[in-house]
This record gives sequence, C-alpha cells and structure tokens, in this order.
Amino acid sequence: MKKITLIITLLFMVQLSKAQDSCASPTAIPGPGTYTVGVINGTAPTLFCADNGAIQQAIPGGEWYIYTPTAAHTVTVSTDITANTPRTDTRVHVYTGTCDALTCFAGDDDAGADYSSVVTFNVTAGTSYIIVFDNRWLDAAHNNGFSFRLTEAPVVVPPTLPVTYNSTSLATINSTFNICVVDVDGDHKDDIVGVSNNNLRVHYQGAGGITTPTDYPVAGTHFMPNWSMAAGDYNRDGKMDFILGAGSGLSVWKSNGTSYTNITPGDYIFCQRTNFADLNDDGNLDIFSCHDIAPNCYYLNGGGTDNALTFYQSNVTPGAMKFGTIGGNYSTLFTDFDNDGDTDVFISKCSGPPCELHRNDGNGVYTDISAIAGINVTPIQTWSSAIGDFDNDGDMDVIITASSGTHKYFRNNLDTTNTTEEAFTNITAGSGWDTNTSTNIDNVTYDFDNDGFLDVLGGGNKIMYNQHNSTFAPVSYPGLMIGAIGDLNDDGFLDILNGSTIRYATPNTNKWIKVALQGVQSNRNGIGARIEIHGAWGIQIRDIRSGEGFEFMSSLNAHFGIGQATTIDQVIIRWPSGLVDTYNNVTPNQRLLVVEGATLAASAFTNGVFSVYPNPTKDVINIQLKDNLSVTLKSAAVYDLMGRVVLTTTDLDRPINVASLATGTYILSITDSNNKNYGQKFVKE
Repeated sequence: MKKITLIITLLFMVQLSKAQDSCASPTAIPGPGTYTVGVINGTAPTLFCADNGAIQQAIPGGEWYIYTPTAAHTVTVSTDITANTPRTDTRVHVYTGTCDALTCFAGDDDAGADYSSVVTFNVTAGTSYIIVFDNRWLDAAHNNGFSFRLTEAPVVVPPTLPVTYNSTSLATINSTFNICVVDVDGDHKDDIVGVSNNNLRVHYQGAGGITTPTDYPVAGTHFMPNWSMAAGDYNRDGKMDFILGAGSGLSVWKSNGTSYTNITPGDYIFCQRTNFADLNDDGNLDIFSCHDIAPNCYYLNGGGTDNALTFYQSNVTPGAMKFGTIGGNYSTLFTDFDNDGDTDVFISKCSGPPCELHRNDGNGVYTDISAIAGINVTPIQTWSSAIGDFDNDGDMDVIITASSGTHKYFRNNLDTTNTTEEAFTNITAGSGWDTNTSTNIDNVTYDFDNDGFLDVLGGGNKIMYNQHNSTFAPVSYPGLMIGAIGDLNDDGFLDILNGSTIRYATPNTNKWIKVALQGVQSNRNGIGARIEIHGAWGIQIRDIRSGEGFEFMSSLNAHFGIGQATTIDQVIIRWPSGLVDTYNNVTPNQRLLVVEGATLAASAFTNGVFSVYPNPTKDVINIQLKDNLSVTLKSAAVYDLMGRVVLTTTDLDRPINVASLATGTYILSITDSNNKNYGQKFVKE
C-alpha cells in the first residue's frame, strides 16, 4: 500500500516582533510556519545538541523558542529555505526537560546547503520542546538575523530497529569536555573521561556500570581539547595519558600513577585531529597532530625515564617524516591498508584539497599514494572519514564522509598476489551513501547491532546500517549524536556518550567478542595492532586506533559482533612488533585479554630473522641469525610480560647474561641498524 505523506506547511510568514532571550521566557511557536530570528543576543546555550555541537567553545549568544504540539508529528526545523537567500550558516539545538535540567533531543549544524541547518524529529502531544539557535558561526558583521521554518507531517514509523538505546543522564558528567571513553585504570573496562580547566574527571566503570567520579587536579597552564582528544599509555606505567588538541597547540596530561602532570610543549599548531601512534616502530607511542593551516606535526617519544618529546613538522623540520606538504588537514586515521604489517595514514582534508593516503614503507618513510589509490577526488569537503572492512574481505575500505556536499564510498581492491598498488573502486552509486544527504564533521564506524558487519554513525541523528552487500540503510534515533563510544556496562554492546547522557544499547540476541590488549615489546595499549576473527562469516578485521573520526576518543578495546554464530574458529592478533598471537575455538560473549606473546611457544621461531638458544635457559642466551640474512643488529632489550624493560645491551657479539632475571617468561626484542624490531620469546629457569 502506497503511503502518502502530507506535509502541512503554513502559507504565510509569521513575524515575531522580538525573540525571547533566555530559557526562562522563550518565544512560543504555535505551530507550523516560517519564523524570523533577529539579532542573536540572548543567553547562550551551554548544552550543545547539534551534530557539530561537541566543539564546545564559548558561544556569545542564543535565541530561545518553545514548541508544544497538540498531536504526534514528525517535525522538521530548517533554515535551508528561500527566505534565507543566500543561506546563513546556522546551528540549532532541541531540548526537552526544564531549564535547570535540559536534555538534548535533537540538533543540527550543517545538514542544509551552505552550512544551513535541517533537523527532523518525532514529537509527542503535550510535550514541550525548546528550540535554540546560537551564533557559534556568526561574527558581528553577519549577526543580523535569518528565518527558519517548522513543518509538521504524519509520524514516520521507523522500521524494526536493529538495536535500541536507553538514555541515562548523570549530573556528575559535567566537565567542560566530555568527549572520551577509554579504560583509564588498566582493568580493560571502558571509563568516562572529562576535562575541565586544571582538572581531569574520571567516572570509572564498576560492577553494573559507571560509578561516581574521581577528580585529578592538574597544575599549570594548559590547552583545552577544543578540537580533539586522544588517549594512550605513552609512558608505559599502566595508566592512560591524554592529548588535548586546541587552536594554538596541544597539551599532554601524563599519568604518574596516582596523579597527572601537565606538559605543554609550546609549539604553534592549529590542532584538528590528534592521535597516539608509534610512528617509528620503536615500541613507544608518539604524538601526532593535524595542522589546519600548515603541514602536519608530530612529537617523537624518546622513551626512557622521562619520555622526552621532540617536535617535527612534515616538509619543514630537517629529517621529518613526510605526512603531506600543505594545510587543510582535519583528521588522521592510522590503519594498515595494504596488509603488510605496518600502519599507513589516511588524512581527511577540508578547505578544498583532496584527501591523502600515505603508505608506510618502513624506516620512517611514508609515500603519498593518493593518486594511485584513486581516493584524491575533488571537490569534496570532509572533516573525517569512516574506514573499516565493510565487506568483510580482509582489507580496509573507505567512506569519505562529507561535512558539506556528497559522500564517497571506495572499496579496497588489495591483491596480495602481486606487488602492484591497485586503485580503490568508487562504489558510491546505489550504496545508500549517494542518497544520504546528512552531513557531519564527525563520522565513525562500529558494529552497533553486533550482526558482524560495520555500521557508520555520523550526521542526521541516525546510524547507517550495513546491509551485508556493500549497501547501507539509515535508521533514525531522535536526539542521537556522535560521541565517544565504548561498552560502558560491560554487556558486549557499544554505548554512546552524548554530553552528560549515556545512550546504553539494549542488547539483541546477536553474539560478540571484545579483545583487550596489553603490549610487551609493542606499546602497552597495542595501538597499531591488527586483530582478525575467523569463523562461519569468513574474516573480520579491526585496527587498534587512538583517535578516529574528528574529535572524540573512543575505546581501545576491539569489538566484534558475530550475529548468531556459536563459535569463533580463530582470534589472531598481529602486534606492531611483528609477533602474532593465535587463539583457537574461542567462546563468544566474553572479553578476551591478550598479553603480547602469551600464545607463543618458547621454542617457536617467530620472527623470521633470529632465534635464541638455549631455550629454556638458566644463565645466558645466544642469538642465531636465520641463514642468508644480511642484518646488522644494533641493540637488544628484554621485557617481562608486564611490558617492563628488565635488561638492555648493545654488545651482541657475546651471549646475553640473564642469570639475574627471576624465573619466568620473557620477550627478547632486537633492533637492527634500520631501527626495525624483531621479537622472540624465551623462558628463564
């Protein structure tokens, strides 16, 4: 039966003499119509509901309205109308609740043409909805008013939801920036991290969910994460450290076990996306930052006791790695596109230039293969891209998700039978991305319904669900916005943090597995590791990434849905060090903790370069190179299974004395003259 949707549009302009300037006395909207907003000079909102609203900078003003429908409707509020010619860059927030306890219900920033706003949501008769326009994007010269239209239509009944959400608001999640979900204390459960001036607030996850907060004062002058936040254990103390990216530089909050120290290097960077990544494969996490108006920047981690940071800028600092030569860099995503075991870099670009793909060729060399890959399309405006194996064929695909304009979907054509780089294939047409008009600065990919295929959360208060055939279908959730993502009640389904509201996923019957990593030779979080699960579905892959999308920091645990499958044939972890751990016949619905090297037999010849003997040993170990290899070994380090360095040496011409080590299992890491690492497990008796 054909459904006919009748949109009721008021045919005359309603001129409001003066919009009210606060939540306490908003202007009433009697029904559908077009309304004029004057100069935005009222009370500024402090709770941001628009998709881009998580950029929580000071907002000078706001204009407040209240709408109470007499019947259930599907309502659209839009500034993408002919009354605004040319269109005005606007941002709108929709709340329910009272002024002292507002809750985000919907919102939009740039879904319309030329950054105008369009937001659609279902309303209930008798419920009041507060609608607020702020002047985030209006300077004094352009703050001269605009119009918006409210329309009502019959309620659109959504299809059966793949997963539903229950919202819980916690008043104590009230930091200035609530944009991070990650395991802070090393128990491999996701916690909530908030940042305010000189304070880090952590809501730890206990039995049954999130607990009361713990505050950590942080002394000193620092930047706030106005643009992005990233997390990783860069000093290897078992606790999480944080990057705070701002418009003039970045700060690092380093854990000291029970407190935090502020490190603000002082180099000018117009930070966009920030990341932790091991750029030079030395086992230490380095710090990367996109630069909006110049080539990208990074700090190499010197390790040791002080983890000294050395600043480099691509194409500027002598000897710097090459991550592009111009600005317009808005988001970096570290992933292995060519399945060669090292991490490549995808850079989403705004302001005109095309996106870039930099292939990691080893020894600090990155090669721009954007043209070869065919992803350097123009024109496109994107602040972030969703990257994952959307078709479960074992390689990473790309959805360049637009912040304005149209999306592009590229399938990876990796062919491991030759050494030639193959171009990606543009499969946008008919994929659902060609008809998705919702845009957003932040877009991320996760398996939200645990069906075994990656979905995408972006703009328009909806999730684009993977239909298992390289197509996606939208499902709307009123008020749902992108935010930090993790499993906040340990039930195997991914939850979403929107401001002070936790959107807990209601589990369906699909099964799952989470994989938590503890690096030994590699960085402690396993950032840069590739995880594969094999089963009836074929193969699924995930990379461990510190920072994806544009702004938020989400869980460092790898999450997989497996639908109705009852067993997982193999879980394979390919560590940045080159070590590979394998688990067979794994039971679903569990969190699997993997310590690097845990599954390797002590006598296994694991690295293809050297072996050690005797193994087990009591006093010394000898290094034996594989035949016909011309490798120059430079240094060696021995790690215990907690990731601590217990012995180092540069004298590799003689046996390594391990007599002083306690009985147990260790990993010997050898570094060659090209700074490449190789690992081998051994047992000390």
